[in-house]
Amino acid sequence: MIRRRPDLFLLIPIVALGVALRLWHAFSAPLWLDEAYSAYAAGKGWAFLWQIVPRYETHPPFYYSLLRGWTLAFGDGRVALRSLGVAASILTLLPVWLAGRSLGRMAGSDPRWVGLAAVLLAASAPLFGDMAQQVRPYAVLIFSFATAIAALLRSAEGVAATGRLPRVAWGAYVAALALCLWLHNLGPLYAAALGLAALVLIARAGLSRREWLLFLGGHALAGLLYLPAFLILLDQAPTWIKSTWLTFRTGALEWRVAALWGVPGRVALWAALPLVLLALLACVRTGAGRRAGFALALLAVLPVATSILLSVWVTPVFIIRTMTPCGIPALLLLALGMAGQRGWLRLLAVPLGLLLVHQQIQASIAARQRPPMQDWAHALRWLAPRIRPGDMLYAYPNEGALPFSYAARDLGLTLPVRAVPTPVPSFDVPGAWYPTGSRGVVSLPKPALERIAAEPATRAVPTVWLLRLGPWAYDKGDLFARALLRDRRIVGRYRNGAIDLVGLRRAER
Repeated sequence: MIRRRPDLFLLIPIVALGVALRLWHAFSAPLWLDEAYSAYAAGKGWAFLWQIVPRYETHPPFYYSLLRGWTLAFGDGRVALRSLGVAASILTLLPVWLAGRSLGRMAGSDPRWVGLAAVLLAASAPLFGDMAQQVRPYAVLIFSFATAIAALLRSAEGVAATGRLPRVAWGAYVAALALCLWLHNLGPLYAAALGLAALVLIARAGLSRREWLLFLGGHALAGLLYLPAFLILLDQAPTWIKSTWLTFRTGALEWRVAALWGVPGRVALWAALPLVLLALLACVRTGAGRRAGFALALLAVLPVATSILLSVWVTPVFIIRTMTPCGIPALLLLALGMAGQRGWLRLLAVPLGLLLVHQQIQASIAARQRPPMQDWAHALRWLAPRIRPGDMLYAYPNEGALPFSYAARDLGLTLPVRAVPTPVPSFDVPGAWYPTGSRGVVSLPKPALERIAAEPATRAVPTVWLLRLGPWAYDKGDLFARALLRDRRIVGRYRNGAIDLVGLRRAER
C-alpha cells in the first residue's frame, strides 16, 4: 500500500505537523478583548444572541450561536472556547487536500502530489495557525471558504465530464457560500469572489437550462438566506463608518498582503514568485487548468483588493486577520507550482516549495513564541497583592470588564467589577457617544462621570481600581480619573499596551 500510495503515507506526518503548530500554546494565553466579546455573547443565551447582539455588533450572530452550542457541549473554559477554532483549522486541511487533488486533475498534473503539497503549505501557514487560536470566527470562515473552493472545483470537474452539476458537490458549495456570508461582516466580499469564480469554472456553451437554473438558484438561495444578516449590516454600517477605531495604513502593505497569502518574509517571497510562474505554466496546459488558475487568482486577489479600496474610499475595513481566507486559493496555486511540474522543472519546483515551507514553519514557531496580544494574566498578577477588602474595579469603557473578568476567573481571583456606565451593551445613555463605532460601548460627558465619582456607593469603596482600555479614545483628558482623584490619591499604576490600570485610594480623614 505504501509503495502504491506514498502520498497517503506522507500525509500523516504533514497533518501531524499542522496539528502540532495549532495546538502549541493554543490554550495558555488569556482571552483578549475581541475573544472576550465572543465568550460573553455565547454565554448570554439564544434570545440575547439574536435580539441584542445585532443591535451593537456588526458581525452576524451566527458564529456566536455556533460557539454557544459548542460551549453547551464542552464547557465555557478557556480550553473549550479555543478548541472550536483549533478543530475548524485542523478540519480545513481536508477540503484543502480535496481542492488540491481537483486542481491537479484539471491542470493535467498528478493530483496526489498537488493535494499533498497543498496540505503541506496549509499546515505550515503561520496565519492559519494564528487564527486557529482565536475565539473569533476566522478559523471557521477559513474552513467554509476552503470547503466552498473544493466543492466548486469538484463541480467544475463534474460539468466538464458529464455536462451536469454534481448534486452533492454543488449542495456543499451553496451551503459553504451561505456560511461565508453569515460568519463575518465582510462575507459579501468572499461571496462575490466565489460567485465570479463559479462563473469562470462552470459557465460554458451547451450547459442545459436545468443546470443553469440550478446554478442561479443555488446563488439565489444563499443570497436569500443572507438577507437578515444584510439588514443587520445596513443598520450598523453608518455608525461604524462615522466612528470606526480603525485606521488604514499603507506602510509595508505589500508584505502584509504577502503574509496573508502564506508568504512570510523576503526569503519566502523569493521562493514563492517562481512557484507562481510555474503554476501558470501548469495551468495553461489544459482548458480546465486555465479556468481553475483564473478562478483561484480571483479568489485570492478580489476580496483583498476590494477591502483595500473600501478602506481608501469609504471606511477602514482591511485587517489581516479578516482577510486570511484568501490564503487558501493562493496556497493552492503555490502547491500547483511546487508539485504540478514535469521533467526537469521538478528539480527547480520542489526545492523552492520546500524552502517556502521552511520559512512558513519558522514564522509559525516565532508566532507561537510571541507574548499575548493583551497580557491580562500579567496585569492581574500585578493587581492581586495590592487588593484590599472592599476594593472594586471600575471598567471605563465598559468592555474592559469582559477580558478582565475571564482572566480573573482563570486565575481564581475575586474582585467586584463595575462596568461604566453599564455592562456591555450600554444603550440609550443620555449624552453618551460612540468613539469607536460600537453601539454597546460609549463615552460619557464630564458631568456624568463626576456624578458617578460622587455617588455614595463609589465614595464608600476604599480603593477604586480604574481599568481603562484605550483611554486616548474613551477618556480623553483623563476626565474620569480626575473626577475620582478629588478625594483620592494614586497608589499604583499598571500600563501594558491598551491596558491602563490605576489604583485610586480614598483619602483618610
